Amino acid sequence: MTSAWAGRIDGTAADQLRWHQAVAPYVPGGDTGACVFVGFACDTGVRRNKGRPGAAQGPDALRRALSPMAPPAPLRAFDAGTVAVTDDELEHGQRRLGDTVSALLDAGGFPVVLGGGHEVAFGTYLGVAGSDLARDTTVGILNLDAHFDLRADPVPSSGTPFRQILETGDDVRYAVLGIAQPANTAALFGTARRFGVRYLLDDDCDPARAGAFVTEFLAGVDLVYLTIDLDVLPAAVAPGVSAPAAYGVALSTIQAVCDQVSASGKLAVADVAELNPAFDIDGRTARTAARLLHRIITRRTRPA
Repeated sequence: MTSAWAGRIDGTAADQLRWHQAVAPYVPGGDTGACVFVGFACDTGVRRNKGRPGAAQGPDALRRALSPMAPPAPLRAFDAGTVAVTDDELEHGQRRLGDTVSALLDAGGFPVVLGGGHEVAFGTYLGVAGSDLARDTTVGILNLDAHFDLRADPVPSSGTPFRQILETGDDVRYAVLGIAQPANTAALFGTARRFGVRYLLDDDCDPARAGAFVTEFLAGVDLVYLTIDLDVLPAAVAPGVSAPAAYGVALSTIQAVCDQVSASGKLAVADVAELNPAFDIDGRTARTAARLLHRIITRRTRPA
Protein backbone atom coordinates (compact mmCIF):
# COMPACT_ATOMS: atom_id res chain seq x y z
CA MET A 1 0.00 0.00 0.00
CA THR A 2 1.25 3.49 -0.78
CA SER A 3 3.26 5.27 1.91
CA ALA A 4 1.02 8.33 1.44
CA TRP A 5 -1.15 6.92 4.25
CA ALA A 6 0.77 8.34 7.21
CA GLY A 7 0.30 10.84 9.99
CA ARG A 8 -0.19 11.55 13.66
CA ILE A 9 -1.05 8.69 16.01
CA ASP A 10 -3.04 9.45 19.15
CA GLY A 11 -3.44 5.80 20.07
CA THR A 12 -4.63 2.49 18.72
CA ALA A 13 -8.03 2.17 20.39
CA ALA A 14 -11.03 2.20 18.05
CA ASP A 15 -12.04 5.70 19.15
CA GLN A 16 -8.53 7.13 18.61
CA LEU A 17 -7.94 6.18 14.99
CA ARG A 18 -7.30 8.49 12.09
CA TRP A 19 -7.78 7.60 8.44
CA HIS A 20 -4.21 6.45 7.89
CA GLN A 21 -4.68 3.90 10.68
CA ALA A 22 -8.08 2.73 9.43
CA VAL A 23 -6.98 1.97 5.85
CA ALA A 24 -5.52 -1.46 5.04
CA PRO A 25 -4.35 -2.98 1.75
CA TYR A 26 -7.21 -4.42 -0.27
CA VAL A 27 -7.09 -8.17 -0.84
CA PRO A 28 -9.52 -9.51 -3.49
CA GLY A 29 -11.88 -12.04 -2.03
CA GLY A 30 -11.37 -10.70 1.46
CA ASP A 31 -13.49 -8.28 3.48
CA THR A 32 -16.39 -6.65 1.61
CA GLY A 33 -18.92 -3.92 2.19
CA ALA A 34 -16.35 -1.23 2.97
CA CYS A 35 -14.95 1.81 1.21
CA VAL A 36 -12.09 0.92 -1.16
CA PHE A 37 -9.82 3.65 -2.51
CA VAL A 38 -8.41 3.38 -6.02
CA GLY A 39 -5.97 5.90 -7.48
CA PHE A 40 -5.97 6.99 -11.11
CA ALA A 41 -2.65 8.73 -11.73
CA CYS A 42 -3.27 10.37 -15.07
CA ASP A 43 -3.30 13.79 -16.66
CA THR A 44 -3.04 12.66 -20.27
CA GLY A 45 -6.61 13.80 -20.86
CA VAL A 46 -5.81 17.21 -19.38
CA ARG A 47 -2.83 17.58 -21.71
CA ARG A 48 -4.98 16.62 -24.69
CA ASN A 49 -7.56 19.18 -23.55
CA LYS A 50 -4.87 21.87 -23.31
CA GLY A 51 -5.18 22.19 -19.53
CA ARG A 52 -2.46 22.53 -16.90
CA PRO A 53 -0.79 19.14 -16.37
CA GLY A 54 -0.08 17.88 -12.88
CA ALA A 55 -3.26 16.01 -11.90
CA ALA A 56 -1.37 12.71 -12.13
CA GLN A 57 0.01 13.60 -8.70
CA GLY A 58 -3.50 13.99 -7.31
CA PRO A 59 -4.13 10.49 -5.86
CA ASP A 60 -1.32 10.51 -3.31
CA ALA A 61 -1.97 14.17 -2.45
CA LEU A 62 -5.56 13.19 -1.62
CA ARG A 63 -4.37 10.25 0.48
CA ARG A 64 -1.99 12.52 2.40
CA ALA A 65 -4.72 15.10 3.01
CA LEU A 66 -7.21 12.50 4.21
CA SER A 67 -4.70 10.63 6.40
CA PRO A 68 -4.80 12.85 9.52
CA MET A 69 -8.58 13.24 9.57
CA ALA A 70 -10.48 11.35 12.25
CA PRO A 71 -13.56 9.29 11.35
CA PRO A 72 -16.47 9.96 13.76
CA ALA A 73 -16.82 6.24 14.44
CA PRO A 74 -14.75 3.10 13.82
CA LEU A 75 -14.83 2.02 10.20
CA ARG A 76 -13.17 -0.36 7.76
CA ALA A 77 -11.48 0.98 4.64
CA PHE A 78 -9.06 -0.40 2.10
CA ASP A 79 -6.71 0.78 -0.63
CA ALA A 80 -6.55 -1.15 -3.90
CA GLY A 81 -3.55 0.80 -5.21
CA THR A 82 -3.23 3.12 -8.18
CA VAL A 83 -3.78 2.71 -11.90
CA ALA A 84 -0.86 4.66 -13.37
CA VAL A 85 -1.35 5.85 -16.94
CA THR A 86 1.32 6.93 -19.41
CA ASP A 87 0.67 9.46 -22.16
CA ASP A 88 0.13 6.85 -24.88
CA GLU A 89 -2.21 4.50 -23.01
CA LEU A 90 -5.14 6.57 -21.74
CA GLU A 91 -7.81 4.31 -23.21
CA HIS A 92 -6.09 1.19 -21.84
CA GLY A 93 -5.78 2.85 -18.42
CA GLN A 94 -9.49 3.71 -18.40
CA ARG A 95 -10.35 0.08 -19.16
CA ARG A 96 -8.06 -1.09 -16.35
CA LEU A 97 -9.75 1.30 -13.94
CA GLY A 98 -13.14 0.08 -15.14
CA ASP A 99 -12.21 -3.54 -14.50
CA THR A 100 -11.08 -2.64 -10.98
CA VAL A 101 -14.24 -0.69 -10.18
CA SER A 102 -16.47 -3.49 -11.53
CA ALA A 103 -14.71 -6.07 -9.39
CA LEU A 104 -15.02 -3.92 -6.27
CA LEU A 105 -18.72 -3.27 -6.84
CA ASP A 106 -19.41 -6.95 -7.46
CA ALA A 107 -17.60 -7.77 -4.23
CA GLY A 108 -19.91 -5.42 -2.32
CA GLY A 109 -17.43 -2.60 -1.88
CA PHE A 110 -17.86 1.16 -2.23
CA PRO A 111 -15.19 2.32 -4.70
CA VAL A 112 -13.82 5.83 -4.19
CA VAL A 113 -11.60 6.79 -7.10
CA LEU A 114 -8.88 9.38 -6.56
CA GLY A 115 -8.00 11.23 -9.77
CA GLY A 116 -6.35 12.32 -11.92
CA GLY A 117 -7.84 14.46 -14.63
CA HIS A 118 -11.54 14.22 -15.38
CA GLU A 119 -10.81 11.59 -17.99
CA VAL A 120 -11.11 9.38 -14.89
CA ALA A 121 -14.89 9.62 -15.35
CA PHE A 122 -15.01 7.37 -18.40
CA GLY A 123 -13.01 4.70 -16.58
CA THR A 124 -15.18 4.92 -13.46
CA TYR A 125 -18.31 4.67 -15.58
CA LEU A 126 -17.01 1.61 -17.44
CA GLY A 127 -16.71 0.02 -14.00
CA VAL A 128 -20.28 0.87 -13.06
CA ALA A 129 -21.71 -0.27 -16.41
CA GLY A 130 -19.76 -3.53 -16.26
CA SER A 131 -20.91 -4.46 -12.76
CA ASP A 132 -23.78 -6.71 -11.75
CA LEU A 133 -25.12 -3.82 -9.70
CA ALA A 134 -26.02 -1.86 -12.84
CA ARG A 135 -28.13 -4.57 -14.46
CA ASP A 136 -31.75 -3.57 -15.10
CA THR A 137 -31.22 -0.22 -13.38
CA THR A 138 -31.21 3.42 -14.41
CA VAL A 139 -27.78 4.83 -13.65
CA GLY A 140 -27.54 8.50 -12.74
CA ILE A 141 -24.32 10.48 -13.04
CA LEU A 142 -24.23 13.65 -10.96
CA ASN A 143 -21.27 15.80 -11.94
CA LEU A 144 -20.29 18.73 -9.72
CA ASP A 145 -18.38 20.74 -12.30
CA ALA A 146 -17.97 24.10 -14.00
CA HIS A 147 -17.84 22.29 -17.38
CA PHE A 148 -20.11 19.91 -19.30
CA ASP A 149 -17.17 17.84 -20.61
CA LEU A 150 -19.28 16.96 -23.66
CA ARG A 151 -16.77 17.88 -26.35
CA ALA A 152 -16.97 16.10 -29.70
CA ASP A 153 -13.20 15.93 -30.15
CA PRO A 154 -12.03 12.87 -32.14
CA VAL A 155 -9.33 12.15 -29.55
CA PRO A 156 -10.67 11.44 -26.03
CA SER A 157 -9.57 13.87 -23.33
CA SER A 158 -10.65 15.33 -20.00
CA GLY A 159 -13.22 17.32 -21.98
CA THR A 160 -14.98 14.36 -23.61
CA PRO A 161 -15.86 11.67 -21.00
CA PHE A 162 -19.56 12.35 -20.57
CA ARG A 163 -20.23 12.54 -24.30
CA GLN A 164 -18.42 9.20 -24.61
CA ILE A 165 -20.70 7.80 -21.90
CA LEU A 166 -23.91 9.18 -23.40
CA GLU A 167 -22.95 7.81 -26.82
CA THR A 168 -22.76 4.25 -25.47
CA GLY A 169 -26.54 4.01 -25.68
CA ASP A 170 -26.80 2.84 -22.06
CA ASP A 171 -29.70 3.95 -19.88
CA VAL A 172 -27.88 6.84 -18.21
CA ARG A 173 -29.18 10.11 -16.79
CA TYR A 174 -26.51 12.83 -16.70
CA ALA A 175 -26.86 16.00 -14.64
CA VAL A 176 -24.34 18.76 -13.89
CA LEU A 177 -24.42 21.18 -10.97
CA GLY A 178 -22.21 24.28 -11.14
CA ILE A 179 -21.96 25.00 -14.87
CA ALA A 180 -20.10 28.25 -15.60
CA GLN A 181 -21.64 29.86 -18.67
CA PRO A 182 -18.43 31.67 -19.74
CA ALA A 183 -16.51 28.38 -19.65
CA ASN A 184 -18.90 26.53 -22.01
CA THR A 185 -19.62 27.48 -25.62
CA ALA A 186 -23.11 27.79 -27.07
CA ALA A 187 -22.35 24.58 -28.99
CA LEU A 188 -21.79 22.72 -25.72
CA PHE A 189 -25.09 23.99 -24.33
CA GLY A 190 -26.68 22.73 -27.55
CA THR A 191 -25.05 19.33 -27.10
CA ALA A 192 -26.39 19.21 -23.54
CA ARG A 193 -29.91 19.90 -24.81
CA ARG A 194 -29.64 17.19 -27.50
CA PHE A 195 -28.61 14.60 -24.93
CA GLY A 196 -31.24 15.70 -22.41
CA VAL A 197 -28.65 16.79 -19.87
CA ARG A 198 -30.06 18.63 -16.88
CA TYR A 199 -27.85 21.35 -15.42
CA LEU A 200 -27.78 24.15 -12.88
CA LEU A 201 -25.65 27.22 -13.53
CA ASP A 202 -23.20 28.35 -10.87
CA ASP A 203 -25.16 31.64 -10.69
CA ASP A 204 -28.21 29.66 -9.56
CA CYS A 205 -26.57 27.37 -7.01
CA ASP A 206 -28.02 28.78 -3.81
CA PRO A 207 -28.65 26.05 -1.21
CA ALA A 208 -32.39 25.76 -1.83
CA ARG A 209 -32.17 25.51 -5.62
CA ALA A 210 -29.22 23.12 -5.47
CA GLY A 211 -31.09 20.90 -3.02
CA ALA A 212 -34.20 20.84 -5.20
CA PHE A 213 -32.11 20.06 -8.29
CA VAL A 214 -30.51 17.07 -6.57
CA THR A 215 -33.84 15.86 -5.15
CA GLU A 216 -35.37 15.78 -8.63
CA PHE A 217 -32.29 14.02 -10.05
CA LEU A 218 -32.31 11.34 -7.35
CA ALA A 219 -36.00 10.63 -7.88
CA GLY A 220 -35.37 9.58 -11.48
CA VAL A 221 -32.49 7.11 -11.00
CA ASP A 222 -31.83 3.82 -9.23
CA LEU A 223 -28.07 4.06 -8.82
CA VAL A 224 -25.79 7.09 -8.51
CA TYR A 225 -22.24 7.75 -9.64
CA LEU A 226 -21.08 11.01 -8.04
CA THR A 227 -18.14 12.74 -9.69
CA ILE A 228 -16.57 15.90 -8.28
CA ASP A 229 -14.42 18.10 -10.47
CA LEU A 230 -12.76 20.41 -7.98
CA ASP A 231 -12.93 23.35 -10.38
CA VAL A 232 -16.61 23.63 -9.41
CA LEU A 233 -15.34 25.46 -6.32
CA PRO A 234 -14.14 29.09 -6.28
CA ALA A 235 -10.43 29.51 -7.03
CA ALA A 236 -9.92 30.98 -3.56
CA VAL A 237 -11.10 27.66 -2.09
CA ALA A 238 -9.60 25.36 -4.74
CA PRO A 239 -6.61 27.02 -6.44
CA GLY A 240 -4.87 23.71 -7.16
CA VAL A 241 -6.88 22.54 -10.16
CA SER A 242 -6.32 22.25 -13.90
CA ALA A 243 -8.72 25.13 -14.68
CA PRO A 244 -9.43 27.45 -11.71
CA ALA A 245 -12.92 28.94 -11.46
CA ALA A 246 -13.44 32.69 -11.54
CA TYR A 247 -16.74 32.35 -9.65
CA GLY A 248 -17.59 28.80 -8.57
CA VAL A 249 -20.09 27.30 -6.17
CA ALA A 250 -19.76 27.85 -2.42
CA LEU A 251 -18.12 25.01 -0.52
CA SER A 252 -21.06 24.90 1.91
CA THR A 253 -23.43 24.19 -1.00
CA ILE A 254 -21.19 21.51 -2.51
CA GLN A 255 -20.85 19.88 0.90
CA ALA A 256 -24.64 19.90 1.37
CA VAL A 257 -25.09 18.27 -2.05
CA CYS A 258 -22.56 15.56 -1.15
CA ASP A 259 -24.41 14.95 2.14
CA GLN A 260 -27.73 14.70 0.29
CA VAL A 261 -26.42 12.16 -2.22
CA SER A 262 -24.62 10.16 0.47
CA ALA A 263 -27.80 9.83 2.51
CA SER A 264 -29.95 8.81 -0.48
CA GLY A 265 -29.20 5.10 -0.29
CA LYS A 266 -28.38 5.17 -4.03
CA LEU A 267 -24.69 6.13 -4.08
CA ALA A 268 -22.63 3.28 -5.56
CA VAL A 269 -19.34 4.95 -6.52
CA ALA A 270 -17.66 8.34 -6.26
CA ASP A 271 -14.58 9.97 -7.69
CA VAL A 272 -12.68 13.24 -7.36
CA ALA A 273 -10.96 14.83 -10.35
CA GLU A 274 -8.58 17.61 -11.34
CA LEU A 275 -6.58 18.09 -8.13
CA ASN A 276 -3.29 19.57 -9.32
CA PRO A 277 -0.87 19.68 -6.36
CA ALA A 278 1.69 21.71 -8.33
CA PHE A 279 -0.65 24.70 -8.22
CA ASP A 280 -2.13 24.17 -4.77
CA ILE A 281 -1.57 26.72 -2.00
CA ASP A 282 -0.72 25.28 1.42
CA GLY A 283 -2.57 22.07 0.48
CA ARG A 284 -5.84 24.05 0.48
CA THR A 285 -7.46 22.21 -2.44
CA ALA A 286 -6.35 18.77 -1.29
CA ARG A 287 -7.69 19.33 2.22
CA THR A 288 -11.01 20.60 0.86
CA ALA A 289 -11.35 17.53 -1.36
CA ALA A 290 -10.40 15.27 1.54
CA ARG A 291 -13.09 16.82 3.73
CA LEU A 292 -15.71 16.16 1.06
CA LEU A 293 -14.56 12.54 0.71
CA HIS A 294 -14.55 12.15 4.48
CA ARG A 295 -18.19 13.22 4.68
CA ILE A 296 -19.29 11.18 1.68
CA ILE A 297 -17.81 7.98 3.10
CA THR A 298 -18.80 8.45 6.74
CA ARG A 299 -22.37 9.64 5.96
CA ARG A 300 -23.16 7.25 3.13
CA THR A 301 -26.22 5.05 3.45
CA ARG A 302 -25.55 1.81 1.59
CA PRO A 303 -27.87 0.90 -1.33
CA ALA A 304 -30.48 -1.67 -0.36
